[in-house]
Amino acid sequence: MPIVVDIDVMLAKRKLSVGELAERVGITPANLAVLKNGRAKAVRFTTLAALCEVLECQPGDLLRWEAGAADAGG
Repeated sequence: MPIVVDIDVMLAKRKLSVGELAERVGITPANLAVLKNGRAKAVRFTTLAALCEVLECQPGDLLRWEAGAADAGG
């Protein structure tokens, strides 16, 4: 899928762990890892909004379209 997830970039910029971000957003670390690794089939707007609030960023800082990106989901 040509959608690339850059949550790891924002985690590094904010010096947060996956576990800490998951707790603050209100999702499990496993679900955050699925999203972070680009294996999610969908993301709820409420989850996206919570990620943006905690990371103090815009949705475009977390998700981007990249032509020719490999399909990670099969």
